[in-house]
Amino acid sequence: MSKPEALAGEILLEDAPQIPGLFFRRFQGESDYPHILALINAAKTADELERSDTLEDIAHYYTHLHNCDPYEDMLFAQVNEEVIAYSRMEWNLNSKGEWLGFHLNFMRPEWRRKGIGRAMLRSNEHRLRQIAAAMLKKGEIQGSTPLIFEVFSGDGEAGKAALLEAEGYEPVRYSYSMVRSLSDPIEVSPMPEGLEIRPVRPEQYRQVWDADQEAFQDHWNYMPAPEEEYQRWLNESIFNPSLWRVAWDGDEVAGMVLNFLNEQENEEYQRKRGYTEGISVRRPWRRRGLARALLTRSLLMFKEMGMDEAALGVDTQNLSGALRLYESVGFRPAKRHTFYWKRFNLHK
Repeated sequence: MSKPEALAGEILLEDAPQIPGLFFRRFQGESDYPHILALINAAKTADELERSDTLEDIAHYYTHLHNCDPYEDMLFAQVNEEVIAYSRMEWNLNSKGEWLGFHLNFMRPEWRRKGIGRAMLRSNEHRLRQIAAAMLKKGEIQGSTPLIFEVFSGDGEAGKAALLEAEGYEPVRYSYSMVRSLSDPIEVSPMPEGLEIRPVRPEQYRQVWDADQEAFQDHWNYMPAPEEEYQRWLNESIFNPSLWRVAWDGDEVAGMVLNFLNEQENEEYQRKRGYTEGISVRRPWRRRGLARALLTRSLLMFKEMGMDEAALGVDTQNLSGALRLYESVGFRPAKRHTFYWKRFNLHK
């Protein structure tokens, strides 16, 4: 088989291995959504990733991208007609003024360890350097702005971790996916005086979003979310305000747990799990037991709904003591994830 004629515009990668029929190309629009989904599904078993995606999820995500032009910032690898890998890049400025060029890659397991991933990683870095250089020229960042490549890796991705470390990346932060059985006793903590849990009306969604963003400003690597992120959040398939537990002090949002169910994931993995995610408390209401009160009520809610377990993610080095809180109410680490950074400058 030869390269399909429809796939003109081949991209030459300097470090690409010599594999018959292998070539690289850019994103071609909605016709690539099925390829993206297929690659995610092919990789997740090998990489021990628990996720359930649909074509609708992929389309929704790509409709609300920010700091990423998929036609410039994505790379696909093919061998003849078969799409075997894709990568995507985006950039962000965090609250410390660091410029972060994030990139990811999904590859079919049978095509790994042949040099394709390394070539794509180096191509991603080249593209991110171009973006940073263009921003510097426009004055959007300064010559003193720290520049960092960022990649996220799970415990099941040993090959990826080895490649990253060989290419100069270092682990800088860890997070846990945590799970709690709902068959264990749940001790519901009292609400702090003067606060109450009330349903959230549609006209209050923005207020809840803004309060959550404000609360997370204190967290490591916080990046202000643009409007695209808000619109994506509103239209996610798991968006279900009826499950939220939001504490109010009069008309002010004090804290929240933005619970959700992922029905498709539960069906795929044959389980009954609720997610107690989006846990945040604004500064004036901290150190009063509010997070514990909202979290334990969320656990009880899921138990009464017939769920068997609850899950959440946590930064293991969170200065607010989140890990200790979650362990104290019965959550236990299930998987560890690693953030890898590689600092660079534009003079090399």
